[in-house]
Amino acid sequence: MNKALGTGMKNTQWFLPSTPSFPCSWDRSCQCNSSSCLKVPIFCLVKIVDILEQFLREGGLSALMWEVCQQQAQAASPELQETLLNKVVCLPDHLSNKLQGENLPIFLPQNYFPLLGTEIIQVLQRISDSLRGGLDCSISFVSQVLGKVCVHGRRKEILSTLVPCLTDLTKSDCIWQRMCWRLVECVPDRWMEAVVCGFVQTAPGADVLSRLLGNLVVKNKKAQFVVTQKLLLLQYSCPTAMLQNLLGYLALDNSRRFLLLKVLQELMETWASSSAVKHSPVEQQLYISKAILICLSHLKDVEIDSHRQELFTCMMEGMKCHLDSNLPRIRCLGMIVAESISSRINTDGPILKFQYEEDDETRELKSLLTQMLSPPSVISPLDEGRKDSPSAVTEAELKPGRKPLAAACAVSEEGSDSELDSDDDFIPYDMSADKELKKTKAPLYIRDCIEVLTGPEDMDKWEATMRVLETLIQRNTAATQEVSVELAKVLLHLEEKTYIDDFVELRQKALVTVTITDPIPVAQYLTSQFYSMNYSLRQRMDILDVLALAAQELSRPKAPGKNKPSSIQTPCIQILPGSDSSKDWRKIVDERIKSKTRRFAKGQSQVELVCAPNKFSSVAGHFFFPLIQNFDRPLVTFDLLGDDHFVLGRLAHTLAILLYFAVNTVVAAAMGKALLEFVWALRFHTDSYVRQGLLSCISSTLLSVPSDRLLEDVTEELVETQAWLADAVEGILLLPQMQ
Repeated sequence: MNKALGTGMKNTQWFLPSTPSFPCSWDRSCQCNSSSCLKVPIFCLVKIVDILEQFLREGGLSALMWEVCQQQAQAASPELQETLLNKVVCLPDHLSNKLQGENLPIFLPQNYFPLLGTEIIQVLQRISDSLRGGLDCSISFVSQVLGKVCVHGRRKEILSTLVPCLTDLTKSDCIWQRMCWRLVECVPDRWMEAVVCGFVQTAPGADVLSRLLGNLVVKNKKAQFVVTQKLLLLQYSCPTAMLQNLLGYLALDNSRRFLLLKVLQELMETWASSSAVKHSPVEQQLYISKAILICLSHLKDVEIDSHRQELFTCMMEGMKCHLDSNLPRIRCLGMIVAESISSRINTDGPILKFQYEEDDETRELKSLLTQMLSPPSVISPLDEGRKDSPSAVTEAELKPGRKPLAAACAVSEEGSDSELDSDDDFIPYDMSADKELKKTKAPLYIRDCIEVLTGPEDMDKWEATMRVLETLIQRNTAATQEVSVELAKVLLHLEEKTYIDDFVELRQKALVTVTITDPIPVAQYLTSQFYSMNYSLRQRMDILDVLALAAQELSRPKAPGKNKPSSIQTPCIQILPGSDSSKDWRKIVDERIKSKTRRFAKGQSQVELVCAPNKFSSVAGHFFFPLIQNFDRPLVTFDLLGDDHFVLGRLAHTLAILLYFAVNTVVAAAMGKALLEFVWALRFHTDSYVRQGLLSCISSTLLSVPSDRLLEDVTEELVETQAWLADAVEGILLLPQMQ
């Protein structure tokens, strides 16, 4: 560039053009007499900018880089190459600093770097021709230009021009493929990250990325670290398409597949880490889940067989960590990833299946497991120039007697369309005598329902029983009380044998109705099973929900006779229509008074509130005290003070609900005192959901227990609770603790 600029300066007459390209906003001459002043007169600056513009428009950059590439093959001066590298890459910055707001469009970064990308393609074309002619040439200067441009933050501008051209040129030319591989391999390590990230982000697919980068991750440790660590584990900003390009690139070549297995192992360890689940943001966990599913989609059966035990171990640990989380989105991610791993490692046996809400995110995650990759197209020298070879000829041309599959499908579709016109000639089948299939008859007695639910599988009868069970319990309270505990046991252990839209709701309503019908035995059974072994967390939370809903129904006032069946009629005397003497005398008197009474205004009739005793008051202790007495006793499979803190939070909320529905009852004071002791024991719990439940317990105590009883019985507990609430208001306890 210096040589070109020097030649232009010698052959230029120095005068101001008639129409200056720049306004005369600069000083025309230096205002100081110092010999070290760096200011340039206006006419010199104008001519220099004109020469640079002409230099760029006439392809001077490609000529300059080509000259340096030839000199590199002959061991040129490294100082000169470093100077030229800085000038080529930083030219827009230098001119912007000098010209300020009067810069020309060609020197703007959004225009200069795409032009530089086009010039690099021209240099690579010359290098390709030189190699075909048997001449030596170096490509390292072009690699340095590319790396420095990318590290300066202009990779989007230059790669938007480079990548499409290289994609087309490397499709059928092995020399271009090897030149492209050499181009990225010669990038210095300090700039490798920016170049690799730019190619991964810009490449339209994994096969294109494989053609452009080759086995760079195997040859270069810096590129391997960027691809396998930094882009996957140390950040989570890459979109899904970029993740698919990255992992698909590792899976497309056998020499890179060991890195795919290594990446999957590290991703699974991170996914199964309880510390990572607790402290990393949801977006990063979604990013890691996507990467795991994409890796699983690329694994072969042989690779899965060799790593089956490791995948199973990580799946169990990660599933436990995710299901223990308080965030529904984290739990859903754990379910989807566990289902996907189970479907790959258990192809013949049973697989995991969870119930969760389907949305766009879950559908996208599931789709990542079923993607297909096209094999990479790496051209060997023997295949070059054989575009007219028999391999490029279609199957139909090789075998004219056989039609291709697409043509056969098209012919079959046309034939089917033409045959539809002849369907009108058929005589319609007489279906007038057909009868609808008889619907399965639902059971009429409670014991029959128990036999159906516990007996052999009859799906139609089983579904009909589930839909009618709640109504049967309400109608036959006496029969239900005889088998209430047995029926509650069946419903608590009941699993969905066939798909029903509202199975969970039907099962819950039936359990609540049984508890309302016979509160004390059923409540004693449910509370005893809550702390028993061999129950899942879902069943324990179902017990809490049933107890809370049953307490709500029992405490709700109902008008007398509301639950009586409408089919039972009260006895009455039949009156003959023609007999006036048989009329009720009081009715006649009321009608006469009403007809002779004048009313000037009629106020709104006041609805009389329904008054009824609180049925929950006599059974509240059976609901409350068995639940609160064993929370600090861990079992082998159930530890409320350990990993099962989510159930502990639900327990705290349920106890608060039970006390709230026991308002104005004799046992409310004892329940409130026990609940404050429960709160005091757990006030410093690390989980925010548990602390929210404790706040609910305190609110329920203050609302349900009379103030005089609070001041008389639990004075010390109230003072301690007040101090704890003061700390909670300041945010010490409500915020998650930083570890």
